[in-house]
Amino acid sequence: MRIKFDKKKSEQLRNDPRRKIGFEEAQELFDSLFIEDQHIDYPHQWRATGWIQGELYTIVYEERKDNDGEYYHLVTLWKATKIERLNYEENT
Repeated sequence: MRIKFDKKKSEQLRNDPRRKIGFEEAQELFDSLFIEDQHIDYPHQWRATGWIQGELYTIVYEERKDNDGEYYHLVTLWKATKIERLNYEENT
């Protein structure tokens, strides 16, 4: 699946001491085992939790389409919360 994101927002996330990574690194999550659930209905967003650079993160993304087909648009990310970690452990 193709992945797109706002480069300016990615840089803001990378400079946030609570996150420390941008969307460029976050794409790694989709290359390994991750869990997902629907985050909100409109716009239709999904929440995925998985490993990025040895840390468990959660990413919110939307499934979008353009002339080349479907892609994931990354919206935001954060280090997984305690509840998200437990949910990941229980479902993988």
